[in-house]
This record gives sequence, structure tokens and C-alpha cells, in this order.
Amino acid sequence: MSEIFGQCFCGEIKYKFNGPVKPATSCHCSSCRKAFSGSGSAMSPVADSSFQWLRGEALLKTYIGKKGAGLGFCGQCGTTLIGIFNEKISGVALGTLNDDPEVLISQHIFVGSKACWDNIGGETPQFAEWPPKG
Repeated sequence: MSEIFGQCFCGEIKYKFNGPVKPATSCHCSSCRKAFSGSGSAMSPVADSSFQWLRGEALLKTYIGKKGAGLGFCGQCGTTLIGIFNEKISGVALGTLNDDPEVLISQHIFVGSKACWDNIGGETPQFAEWPPKG
């Protein structure tokens, strides 16, 4: 497996995980807009067991919501780096990857609550909330 590397904006926190990068999701809910300071998130799932901090883990700050889902971000520059679920790393923010992840957003979720200024283009599937199971 290939190693994928990423880091925060200031470069104080660096990580790697075993690739390839899995298909990503962009969430447009109000929480993701605030957490990512934009139109939403762009996250790719990653197995906690394949993830490794290379530098700066002590600078990592976390926010965990009531249902066990949260984010890890750099305490120095504020970059959102990882998704967390039930105390394990569950995903990486695509914007923090150092190289071309060779993956596209595979779905847009919670577009029913997207910002009025957000114009999602392209043919990627969009779901008002969660995609249908199955």
C-alpha cells in the first residue's frame, strides 16, 4: 500500500496513513460549514489503524459532539485535519493532503441545508440529508 501524507496549514502537525484514498463525501450542513469555514466539508474515510501522527500530535485539539462524532484540528493554526467517531480517527480532510489524492467527491450530503450562496455544480449525486442505505 502507498503512504499518503498530510499536514496542517502551519506545518506543525503532520500525519500519514496507508492509501489509497477512499471516495470522499462533501457535507453541506451548517456544522460542517462552520468547522471547515466554507461551503462544507470534504472528508475521506480512513481506518484508525492505518493512521499515524508524524509530528505535532501534542498540538492537536479535539471537539467531540453529543453523539460521539467530532473533529481534530491544529491548536496553532486551526486547520481541521481529521474526523473522529467513538474516540477513533474516522476520516481525513482532503484539503490537508500534501499530494493529489486521485479521488473525487463521490456525493454531496445535507444539501437541503446548504448555504444560500453555495452553488454545487457537476454530476456528483446530491442528497437532501443522508444518502439512502443499500
